[in-house]
Amino acid sequence: MDNDQDEVFTTRGLTRLYRMGEVTIRALQGVDLALYRGELAVMLGASGSGKSTLLNILGGLDSPSDGEVHYRDRAGQVHDLTRATQRQLTRFRRHHVGFVFQFYNLISSLTARENVAIVTDISHDPMPPEAALALVGLAERLDHFPSQLSGGEQQRVAIARAVAKQPDVLLCDEPTGALDFRTGIRVLEVLEHVNRETGTTVAIITHNEVIGEMADRIIRLRDGRVDEIHANARRRPPGELRW
Repeated sequence: MDNDQDEVFTTRGLTRLYRMGEVTIRALQGVDLALYRGELAVMLGASGSGKSTLLNILGGLDSPSDGEVHYRDRAGQVHDLTRATQRQLTRFRRHHVGFVFQFYNLISSLTARENVAIVTDISHDPMPPEAALALVGLAERLDHFPSQLSGGEQQRVAIARAVAKQPDVLLCDEPTGALDFRTGIRVLEVLEHVNRETGTTVAIITHNEVIGEMADRIIRLRDGRVDEIHANARRRPPGELRW
């Protein structure tokens, strides 16, 4: 995976500072990193290690204080996200990136199908909501409201909503953080399935070391820096994970 053409994201010297009164917090300190097309990467680190900040910058939700972020689309065109305008970042998020967060952010008055359709209605070449929900194993729950779904099912609707626009990259921030072990495994199985079946690059950030066993690569962050990158010889299926 060392071919530049396979790089979806490349960062160089990525730094993010937050100022809180007299105090400066160094969330990221010179991060050099690449994410590759079609891989499943897990970013591990304790709270405060910088992993959420890094994910937000990659997804165009935040901007670095210094350094560069480049994104290569499927056509091979490279986009400099560091110098992008807010309008360009909005277009980037809308058409190229899917987000999955710890909390599902579903609209309670809409069915599963309608929650997914919110995204497909504004996308260039979306997957039908029904196909996206079938991909995450919810073909029989299309017309259920969030209150009629379990926490794991709601998270799978959130994943369906993210993948329905057929993004190049799926960025997941603690996607199992609010779930019990069994339900979390099911959600991880869905993310692995999306990665395998659609070729979408999937990046998962978590503090849970065991989840790293299902990744192509483990990227370990500590104190705002990349501490270690480790390639797995064999991805372990989520059903084999134990924590």
